[in-house]
Order: sequence, then C-alpha cells, then structure tokens
Amino acid sequence: MNGAETLVETLADQGVEVCFANPGTSEMHFLAALENPRIRSVLCLFEGVATGAADGWARMKDKPASTLLHLGPGLANGLANIHNARRAGIGMVNVIGEHSTRHLKYDAPLTSDIQGLARPLCHWIRTTDGPQSIARDAAAAVQKASEHPGLISALILPGDASWGDAGDLPKLEKPEPVRRAPDAAQVDHIAKVLKSGEPTLIIFAGKSMRGASLELAGRIAASTGCRIATQFFSVRIERGAGRTPLERIPYAVPQALQFLSAFKHIVTVETGEPIAFFAYPDKPSLLKPAGCQVHELIARDEDSILGLEMLVEALSASKAEPALQAYSDTPMPQGALNPTSIAHALSHAMPENCILVDESLTTGRESMGLTAGARPHDTVQNMGGSIGYGTPVATGAALACPDRRTFCMVGDGSAMYTIQSLWTQAREGLPVTTIIFANNTYAILKAEYSNMGAGSAPGPRALSMIDIDNPTIDWVAMAKSMGVPATSVTNAEDFTQAMINSTREAGPVLIEVKL
Repeated sequence: MNGAETLVETLADQGVEVCFANPGTSEMHFLAALENPRIRSVLCLFEGVATGAADGWARMKDKPASTLLHLGPGLANGLANIHNARRAGIGMVNVIGEHSTRHLKYDAPLTSDIQGLARPLCHWIRTTDGPQSIARDAAAAVQKASEHPGLISALILPGDASWGDAGDLPKLEKPEPVRRAPDAAQVDHIAKVLKSGEPTLIIFAGKSMRGASLELAGRIAASTGCRIATQFFSVRIERGAGRTPLERIPYAVPQALQFLSAFKHIVTVETGEPIAFFAYPDKPSLLKPAGCQVHELIARDEDSILGLEMLVEALSASKAEPALQAYSDTPMPQGALNPTSIAHALSHAMPENCILVDESLTTGRESMGLTAGARPHDTVQNMGGSIGYGTPVATGAALACPDRRTFCMVGDGSAMYTIQSLWTQAREGLPVTTIIFANNTYAILKAEYSNMGAGSAPGPRALSMIDIDNPTIDWVAMAKSMGVPATSVTNAEDFTQAMINSTREAGPVLIEVKL
C-alpha cells in the first residue's frame, strides 16, 4: 500500500466511519484511497460545511469523524466550525493536504504555515514525515480526538508521503477512551451542600444531559429540592415528554441575573460557572449573585454518570422518583407567526425521536422554552458562537442517524454562511428539514446595538450593515437550485403543515418562514 491507503485503512481500524471531504490536487492519492468501502466519503462544497458536518456526526455518534481539507487555505475555510466543535468538546480528525516536501522550497502560491494556522484551534498537530509513519500518526490522531472531552486533531499529509510506498501495515492497538473518576471527597462535600437546605442550582453540560445522567439528575432534584438547569447553549440535550426537564439559564444578562439571584450555591457538572456571552458596558461578566459559592462536582474530563451515581448514593436518593416532563398535546396554532406560535408549531409537528439543531438566534431564544412538552427529541446547539453552524451540523447529524428526522432552525443571516450544506443533503438524500427564519436582517445585532450602548437605534449607515433585504434572498429558489424541494409560509397553520409534510419525505426539505 501507499501512504494514503494505509491512512484510510488505519482510520477505519480506529473506528472512523466517514470522511467529509473537499479535496484538491495535493490530495488525489487520498481521494483514490477513499475507494475503500470501509469509510464513507461525503463531498462538501465548502470546508466549513465539512468541519461542521463532522461536528454533527460526532455529537450523535459519540465518536469522531474525519475531514479532508485542501492545504492551508482549505483549513482556514473550515476553522470557524472547528472552533465551534472545540468549544463543544467534540473530537474531530482533520486530514490536511500539503505540498510534496521537495516542492515546499519553491514557495508555490498555495504554500502556507499550516501548523501555524492550526495551532490556535487544534489540540494535536502533526506533519507526517513519510509514508511509513502515516499509520501510527493516524492512530494517534484518532485516539486524541476520541478522548473526553473530544479533542481536535490535525494530521498534515505531504503529497510524497501520500503517494510513497508505506510497506506493511503495522498492527496498532485501539485503546478505549477512559474517563477519570470524580473525587469522592468532593462528592461528599456537594452532598453536604445539598443537605444544608440552602437554595442550590446544579448546572449540567457535556454528556450529562442525556441517558442515565439525566435520570440521576432527576433523582437528586427530587430528593433534595435543588433546581437543575443548563447553560443557555448546550452540546446535546435529551428533552421532551417522559424525560427529566432541565431549566435554561437565560441569554440576556438582566434576565440571567434575575434567574440566579436567589441561589446560595451553584454546583457544576462538566461546565463552569455562568458567564455573560459578551462584555457589556455597566453589566457584569460573572452572573452569580454576591455571596453565592460555586462548587465543581464533575470536571469536563470526568465520568458524569459515575459522579452522579456517587452523589445519589451519598444522598440515599436511589429510590427518589424524578419529576418527568408531561406531554403537552399542543393543538395546531393559528394566525400570525411569532415566537409563541412558532414554538407551538414545533411541538405539534415534531415526530418522536427527532433531532432539533437550533441556530435560530433571535427567534429561537424565546421559542425553545415552550417546546419542553413536545414528543421526546434531542436538541443540539452552537457552543462556540460562530454562525454558519446549523446547516452543516444538521447534515452530519442526519448522516449519523438516517432513521431520525433532523430539523434545523436557522436565521437567514446565519444560513448564508454555509448554505452549500443543502447540496450535500440533496446528494446524500438526507432526512433534514431546514427552517429558515427570514426576517431579512441580522435582528440580534439590532438588539445588541442598544445593549452595547452604541445608541438607542442604529442610524442609516449602521442599518445598511445589518439589514439583508437589498436584494432580498429568494430561499425557495436557492434551495431548488441545489436539489432541495422548498416552500414559503407566512402563517402558523401553513408552517405547521409544512413541517408535518416534510416528515413524510425521504430526503431534505426547506421551509422559508417569512417574518
């Protein structure tokens, strides 16, 4: 085998199932090696779609995907969604092509400092030094990406390493990632805090918002009377009817301060204390009230199930019955589209076990709390704040879970960053319903203009940098040009029916919601 063939074989041996690719000339041997049926290759028309799709895949599979990026500029195009994955603790193996080593000295147009570009956002970086090193380097990249929290790997592949003779494929181990056990003394300390009766909030994040962890959280709340919540943005939450409900700390600083004002203790699980998303004049960055103590129960790299089991035992709470979310049989909403009617439409239309990718920013901020009683579903959110996240992550999530409908809620401004996702969804026949909230503006920035103290309202020149209505984007035409059926709706009844209709389709659908 040549180097590229050993790379693909090793990725498959280490458990990688998919490669989201945007290849160029330097990666032709890797492209040829992807004829190997052990790894599914998925073409993305922009590198930010590839890295975002790898994020979505890993969130649903709990294992890393790989990407193929073309030299330094290709990596640079994908960095925004690499940032989002890093902030979410999602592992990813990025294979980045490089010129042949003998060609680098000529400083060809695409030559760049790939390691320098990767360093701020990638935890593990290596330029393989020859074809016989590739297998071990690839195994190390996957093992790093598979840790908890997941890490971002960057394996740089020079052309001559890719096409050179790699010799025999080495036998390499595939160690299972191990999560640290929480400190028993700290668990006992938290148990004393909860038994004190003082107002306490436990904040959950990472992998603790689903499965056994969520059930244990409910038992702890039932036993002690504490409240349980998430940060405003979360990696992945299992929510809906029949599951332990988690409150959500508000995004806006005044509302978050009010939400947290009564607590004497905040306990964290795979997260830190609540902070403001941005710094605002005359508003605090730390959101806890004066005198409130923060206690870490489970660190980001620790085993949350084990830690919560230890706490349940310390509290003698194993028989406590958690309060479960009741099903809300929401009727089809009528009339105008607004945050409430949009939430009711979602609750009415979303099928059981669907996936909801939320990058709706302005609209979803008010809607999501009203969908708690919907049928059981998973919600996935943007942890890094870099927009252009929703449609790529929905693409990867749908590829990981083709038996589940994925809904992607995204604002029109965000959607334009990575709209190429639609093409990949159509090509792969993915069951994605993309919901575009088309208000023809970056509405969130209008609110932030005032919040930042820049003035009560933007002036004409500032507005021209926020509004995107000149020209107006034709979302239905955009979707159809990429092979995705689309419709436009202007009222709550039509929106609800369009979502229901989309669940009957095998492939992707786009719904433009005119606001």
